[in-house]
Amino acid sequence: MKIIEALQWRYATKRMNNTKIPQEKLETILDAIALAPSSIGLQPYTIFVIEDKELLQKIKPIASNQTVITECSALLVFAAWENLTEEKLVEYLKLIKSVRTVSEAEEQKMKSYVMPQLKNPAEQNFVWNCKQAYIALGIGLAAAALEHIDSTPMEGFDKTQLDELLELKKHGLRSQVLLTLGNRDEANDTLIKEKKVRREKEKLFIRLA
Repeated sequence: MKIIEALQWRYATKRMNNTKIPQEKLETILDAIALAPSSIGLQPYTIFVIEDKELLQKIKPIASNQTVITECSALLVFAAWENLTEEKLVEYLKLIKSVRTVSEAEEQKMKSYVMPQLKNPAEQNFVWNCKQAYIALGIGLAAAALEHIDSTPMEGFDKTQLDELLELKKHGLRSQVLLTLGNRDEANDTLIKEKKVRREKEKLFIRLA
């Protein structure tokens, strides 16, 4: 399926039919998310993949009792790093060296680019981390559409309660956005036949040529 066709097909699915999506499709979506771009390639977030029905039942009331939480095949929780630490940046630099051939001069150049992030206020770095997580969310939505898997991005949940349930604080994480993956309930989803509404391209884009 081509990307425009796929994005025309997808919509924010409100009801899913409780069926499992193929494991290979789930893995493809996760692989795509893993390849999402992020500033300096750091990926300052962690994504929880939740398929356990009992846990999803506990999450449902935290997420405004949205039915799709328990009807989906998998729920992805995008959690941003609460803090940006020297340890995490050093670990990232080690990862680069393990994958690429890096000269001493190049390593010093990378350090001079990466390490100044630590001088920013903690809240500024946290906001930056959250923005990177949303880029990954966008890639996940597009990948799901290409795999013909329904999805719903969700911000309507109590972040504090979800963080407590998943014990995110001890991992230095804070939940930011959810993504349900599954198969649409064609009989009960009222949005399935609705036309997609988008602003006209002439109003959305300003072309400077």
